[in-house]
Amino acid sequence: MNARTFITIPVAIIAATTCIAQTKETTDSLTHELQEIVVTAKQPATKLVGTTLVSTIPGSNLANIGNALDVLAQLPMIKVRDTAVSVIGKSNIEIYIDGRPMRDEQELQQLSSSNLKKIELLMAPGAAYSSTTGAVLKITTRRDFIKGLSVADQFQIQRRRKWSVMEYIGLAYRTGNWEVFLNGSINHNNSLVEGSTTNNLIYDGKKTVVGSSQSSSYPTTTGTVKGGFNYAKGTQSFGAYYRYNPEKGDFENNGTEWMDQDTPLKRLIDKRIRSHGHLASLYYENTFAEKYLLHFDGDFRSSITDNNVVTTYIETSNPAIKSNDTRKSTLWAGKLYLNFPLWDGDFTAGTQDSYTHTSLDYHMHNQQVGEYIPSSLTDARQTSAAVFASWARIFGALNLSVGARYEYVDYEFKTNGKRDDDVSRRDHLLTPDVSVGYTFNDDAQISLSYKMATVKHPYSQLTGSLSYTGQHEIEGGNPTLRDERMHNVQLFGMWNGFMLQSNLIRSNDTYAFVKELYPAKSLQLLMHPINIDVTALNIYLIWNKPVGCWTPGITGGIYRQWLTLDGSRHNKPIFSYYFDNTLSLPHGWTITANMSGYTSGDMHTNRFGNTWFTMDASVGKKLLDKSLIVKLSATDIFNTANNNWKMNTCGILVDKHQRYDQRGISLNIIYNFQPAKSRYKGNTASESETNRL
Repeated sequence: MNARTFITIPVAIIAATTCIAQTKETTDSLTHELQEIVVTAKQPATKLVGTTLVSTIPGSNLANIGNALDVLAQLPMIKVRDTAVSVIGKSNIEIYIDGRPMRDEQELQQLSSSNLKKIELLMAPGAAYSSTTGAVLKITTRRDFIKGLSVADQFQIQRRRKWSVMEYIGLAYRTGNWEVFLNGSINHNNSLVEGSTTNNLIYDGKKTVVGSSQSSSYPTTTGTVKGGFNYAKGTQSFGAYYRYNPEKGDFENNGTEWMDQDTPLKRLIDKRIRSHGHLASLYYENTFAEKYLLHFDGDFRSSITDNNVVTTYIETSNPAIKSNDTRKSTLWAGKLYLNFPLWDGDFTAGTQDSYTHTSLDYHMHNQQVGEYIPSSLTDARQTSAAVFASWARIFGALNLSVGARYEYVDYEFKTNGKRDDDVSRRDHLLTPDVSVGYTFNDDAQISLSYKMATVKHPYSQLTGSLSYTGQHEIEGGNPTLRDERMHNVQLFGMWNGFMLQSNLIRSNDTYAFVKELYPAKSLQLLMHPINIDVTALNIYLIWNKPVGCWTPGITGGIYRQWLTLDGSRHNKPIFSYYFDNTLSLPHGWTITANMSGYTSGDMHTNRFGNTWFTMDASVGKKLLDKSLIVKLSATDIFNTANNNWKMNTCGILVDKHQRYDQRGISLNIIYNFQPAKSRYKGNTASESETNRL
């Protein structure tokens, strides 16, 4: 490690001290918007409104940091890894952009930070959302007065152990009340993962070790073409778009397999992936009689993925093990709701319905392996119809929200064309939620919420197909998994820059992975999910308060679960911390330095290794009157991220060591060309009055 790398933290602290000394706030730098959002002239401000964290971006040091992912990475409770967004202590995150569900992670990468207006994080989503939703991220973009043609271009080149390149270009033409857009992207990503797996067990009365090593490369090329339109006039707006995304991947794993003291066998796994998907989405929104808001979203999605796998034992005469599978999925979905004032509060009622069909056609071409991993065709169809209602009202300093969701689900599962009556079922689900909050003053709020949910497990875990992963190892799903019943009690509070989030979750019939013996003529280990009951508590304390042009964010927390499986306890807590820093310097420079770490502990049946310290950093510069942003980023600078885990289930101890290529550097260039601006120079009176309020 170059010694100069260690200068990063002192430089950040010195720069923060310098910018604080140079920054002088005016006495009127704070404005209030409807007692919900505080807008600070130089720093992003976050306020708690009920159970929602609201952050305003315009005028802050995040407004020109890069894209939406760069902004989210610096906000409280939100973490970003590459293009994946997560919320601390939450699962099943839904993201909405201008009221419409986000259907592609690349949308955040393609959304410029300068176009963001407000980001809301709903920590206790109500009945309007699926009962499985743990948190909702709502992103509101700024009203664009630009007419004519605008062009946005983003280019990213990244070097970890392999090179990756991304190019995106977006075109939009605005005239009158219409906007027509067309954009496309191509992303070539190549990653490398190295590691080893050992399985210790008692087999035929003696200690047995089954092991393997991996050196896997994942070169994938994905493309996206998206075109559509938007129309907005007065209180009415509607729009639609179509997206096509092909994908090509070629996976290669050079490794070995061994059993006990036998000489390891060299193994080569080649996997070819060919996939393409279609998505059509539309929306309509209108306000009637100045108080009735009607909103509709509709989606159609279809995809086909073909996988061809060949496993070859290079130095043996054993025949190659070949298999292929085709997965087809179709989704029709619609959501309609009406919002209007009722009893001095806000009432929303609607329906959310969907039809899903997914099938997996698996073929094993090796006769010997086919004796215990047979070819199969699994087919799942689900029809879901839900109605929901919620009501919220403010009683002075007290705010109350109550809701309920009823859902009818008809699930049919077939294996090789025959209906499985033990798995197929019809359910009637009722899930209530309630939230109450109290506002002491602008800097102190607290809320308590309860939600009951029925969680449907992923289709990928419900398949009955098995797949070959080694001479002694199999992976598969479990079509007999029961739906999870979850109870969630959440406490959230804010005081003078400090935030407290605490969740107590009781999950009956959630799923976790186990490895156990599979009945076959030879030793075979099966990794698959099973139902478990677990209680989990997570507590996080956050401090996030701007200091001049330095915005630090410190999070410390604990995750503790109570799980006993086959007489073994999986109760070791995980302690974690995050320390995020954003510096907005003169002449358009922005620096970020984010550090994190966690201890070893249990999450479901996995015991994860500890990572005491990791660090990501970036430096960016605005050019050409903020039209051009150049940003250099580094991830896992000290190469300290730990991805190891252990699992002890059904008498088998699994020890997994993995080395991901998270350490790397990337260059981002973002350019926005918007030549024809509106000649309108005025501001609305209501806008200024709202700011005064």
